[in-house]
Order: sequence, then structure tokens, then C-alpha cells
Amino acid sequence: MAQIIVVGNEKGGSGKSTIAMHVSVALSRMGHRVGALDLDLRQKTFSKFIENRLAFCNTHGVNLPTPDYKPLPTVDKSTLAAGENPYDRRLSMAVAGLEKDCDFILIDCPGSHTRLSQVAHSLADTLITPLNDSFVDFDLLAHVDAETDKIIGPGIYSEMVWNARQLRAQAGLKPVDWVVVRNRLGAQEMHNKKKVGEAISDLAERISFRTAPGLNDRVIFRELFLRGLTLLDLRDIGVVGQVNVSNVAARKELHELIAALKLPGVTVDL
Repeated sequence: MAQIIVVGNEKGGSGKSTIAMHVSVALSRMGHRVGALDLDLRQKTFSKFIENRLAFCNTHGVNLPTPDYKPLPTVDKSTLAAGENPYDRRLSMAVAGLEKDCDFILIDCPGSHTRLSQVAHSLADTLITPLNDSFVDFDLLAHVDAETDKIIGPGIYSEMVWNARQLRAQAGLKPVDWVVVRNRLGAQEMHNKKKVGEAISDLAERISFRTAPGLNDRVIFRELFLRGLTLLDLRDIGVVGQVNVSNVAARKELHELIAALKLPGVTVDL
């Protein structure tokens, strides 16, 4: 069966779609068959990223390794069983349509709580949660006492992941490997950055997730989106500026992220 990787966080702007695109392209470049689903039915950033990539390849006559993106199928409501949620059926059909031909299925979730996102989390073999270096974002994982900096309770996203874990356990599935990625970090070391890091390390032990390095906040990522390109394409395509020191550093960050995910059957070679 295909390994299901879910990229989720209930807050927008954490870099979910950028992570989803780079991970899926990295796996594709390593020779794995990768399917892709975008559950943000409103913004569709991930699917637009892939559309831009296909358009770029067509315009420039190149063939870049690309995940196999599929839109969620429509469902005839008359075929639903009593009480069955149509979104459950749509996601189930989409996964079933990809898993027979894929090694990995990467699912990008919206930056809000939806039925589709909730179900996707229960399907995840690996859950990647990009997190901005801010207590505003950290609040989704846990609530912190302003006076003592002590964690006083789980956040709404952690509770949702806990529920997904319970559903997997009840279904006899292996536990999800939850990886929190500190993403879009600034270059400067700040007091707040240190405090957030300490809070994440403390929480990781309490609610069982791993941490991994993410991608620093760089202009290059915003430029790449319009062409559907990733850092891994810069050596092949000479149209997005030169491969400078910053881009080389970003590529190293991506290499470290893929290695930290410890995906089954993946030998990192980027």
C-alpha cells in the first residue's frame, strides 16, 4: 500500500504548500511514484503549484519529475449510505484511485479545520506540521502561561491530531509519525526564537512528536511558485536566476528535511 504523507496545520501562512511541493518533487526525483491531493478546495495553492509546473514544462519543452495530481472526484449523493458524509466518500475514492499505482500519496490540507482535513489526518502514516517560529502559531499545539512560560494545556490542533491517532488505533493501524517542522525561520537569532524552540522541545516529549528542520524564509520560494519550480530544478532550468549561495543553502535545508522525515524505502539522494 502507498504511504500517506499529510501536510497539516490549522493556520495559514506556515508554508504547507511549499513543503508539500518540495517533498513530493523530491520523492519523484528519487524515482518514487508520487500521487498528490489538495484538500484546500477554496485556495488550491498546492494544485495551482503543480498546474504551473505542467504549464512551464509544456511552454519550455522540458520534462521535470512531477507528482501525479488528482482532483477530488464528485459524488452522486443518491449513492451515499444513510448518514455517510460525501467528503468522506470523495477522499476515500481519491486515495483508492492513487494508491494502486503510487509509492507515496501526499495530501496538502487547508489552513483551517474541515471535515476533509480531519479525515486526512486519520489516514496519515506521516504527518508533517510546518510551524512558524511564533507563539501565535505555537498556540495551536499548546497553550502557554504568559507569566511562567509553562505549558498549561493542549491546543486545538493537538487535540485534533490526538483524535486522529485514536481513530487509527481503533482501526488497528500503526501510529502516525508526527513531525513538527520549524519553518520559515528568520536568519537572526532572537530571544523569542529561542523560547519557541524550548517550548516545542518540551511539548514534543509530552505529546509524542518529532521535530525536524524546515526551510528558512527566502524570496526564492515566492518566485518559484509562478513557474511551478522547486529548489531541485534550478540546476536543470536556467531561467530563475543563478544558483547562488542562498539557493545552495536552501537546497541543503531541503536535503536535511527529507532525511529527517525518515520515510520508508527512501534513500536521500538530491
